[in-house]
Parts: sequence; structure tokens; C-alpha cells
Amino acid sequence: MIIDAHQHFWQYDPERHGWIDDNMSVLKRDFLPIHLQEVFKANNVEGCVAVQADQSDAETEFLLDLSRENPFIKAVVGWVDLRSEQLEDKLTYFREFSKLAGFRHVVQSEPDNNFMLREDFKRGISMLLKHGFTYDILIFPTQLEAAKQIVATFPDQKFVIDHLAKPYIKKGRLEPWESTMKVIAQNDNVYCKISGMVTEADWQNWQYDDFVPYMDVVMEAFGPDRIMFGSDWPVCLLAGSYARVKAIVERYIGELSEAERQKIMGGTAMKFYNIK
Repeated sequence: MIIDAHQHFWQYDPERHGWIDDNMSVLKRDFLPIHLQEVFKANNVEGCVAVQADQSDAETEFLLDLSRENPFIKAVVGWVDLRSEQLEDKLTYFREFSKLAGFRHVVQSEPDNNFMLREDFKRGISMLLKHGFTYDILIFPTQLEAAKQIVATFPDQKFVIDHLAKPYIKKGRLEPWESTMKVIAQNDNVYCKISGMVTEADWQNWQYDDFVPYMDVVMEAFGPDRIMFGSDWPVCLLAGSYARVKAIVERYIGELSEAERQKIMGGTAMKFYNIK
């Protein structure tokens, strides 16, 4: 089963989605399950993990509503304020939703590179394991040092790094991203999504070879058992089609065994997010 481990839905609102600037006009419309279903049918994808794009409780409820109406949405990564004094109550409430697998905070937008090391945030992370939730790490390379510390602090918590931590693909730079990712990968509670690469490259002129050095790093560091394919649809449309994005990963893993390919294209996501 092919599972897209990372995509988004939204009903476009200029204020709520203020991060979509004038260079991203293709994203200034609704993206809903009816649109993704057509894409999945054309690309032989059977299910997905819907990930939050807006930091609100309403966003989590919105995605859960969509998952109830659309069986191909296999899991939801929502948002909750991990710094809230009411977090325990909220996590207890969210446990009632079987498709709610975990949570994410848009740490990449936090000006403090050590945001994840704040005591209130760490307290929130410490509560996820008790309730059986995963955590998606969305960061830039400048925040990798904090991520390295947080995953080591909570060795029993399941983490996944979104978009390879957004390396500087357009500039062709590997360090210090490569070294830190290899250290992080030594923690076997950490997984990595091969996703979001095309939007870190030259949107108009990227080539397959631009991505190979970065995929080499995560493949060596994490291995097929801890890597999962994600499209980052519809954001990926800024720099290509769904089919082109999927083809990058499929071409790269073409020499692996069938069992390894199945893990990367779905099995690892099913294991990580507890998809039945």
C-alpha cells in the first residue's frame, strides 16, 4: 500500500494562510479531499497522512472531520498548544479520535532557534508519550542543534523530521546539516520524511541530481526502516507536479529490494503513525 506521509488540506483564507505570499499564487485556493482523490487515483496512491498547516484547535478538528468523511485519509497530524496549562485535558480529549496520530508545531517560524528547548515546550513534549501521540519536527537547519537535544532528552518519544529539515538544496550546501542529521539519526526513536525537497530547490530549474546528495545522507543515516515518502501536496505544486515529486523518490529507491521500497512508500508511515 502506497501511503503519502505528508500532505495538507485547507479552505483558503488570506488572513489565516498569510504565509502564502504573491510568489505562491498557485496555492491561493481551496485544496480539499475531492481534489487529492483525483491526484491519488492518477498516481496509484491509496492513502495519506493529513498534516496541520494552521496553528489552531480548529485546524485539528477540521482535519479530523475530513478524515471521518474520507477513508483514504489514514491518519491526522494536528496542532495543540504544547505550552498550555490545559494540555493534559486537551490530550485526554484528543485520545478519543482514533485517526489522530500526533501533533506538530511550526517551529521553523519561531525566531528563537532554541524554541524547542524552552521548559514549557519540553513539558508538553513529555506528555505526548503518555497519550500515545507522535511528534513531527518542522525546522530549518539552523534549528537542528535544538532538535538534536530534544530527541535525545525523550528517547521513548516517536519523532519524525519533516522535509529532511529543509537543507539548502538550492545552494548545494550539505554542512552543517549533514553532520547534525547523522547524529540525530543515531537515536532510533527518530524517523525522517523524504518530502518537501522541490521547494528547497530552484523551483523552475531543479534536476533529479540536485536531490541525490541529500537523499544519500538520510538513507545512510536512517535506513529504509525509518524513512517515509511524503509529497507535501499542495505546497509541492510551487515547483512541480505530484507525479514529478513522487518520481524523484521512486527513481532513487529503484535499486532497493521490494521489501525496502514498500517500507519507504508506505510501510514505515503505517508503522510510525499506527495506521491499521
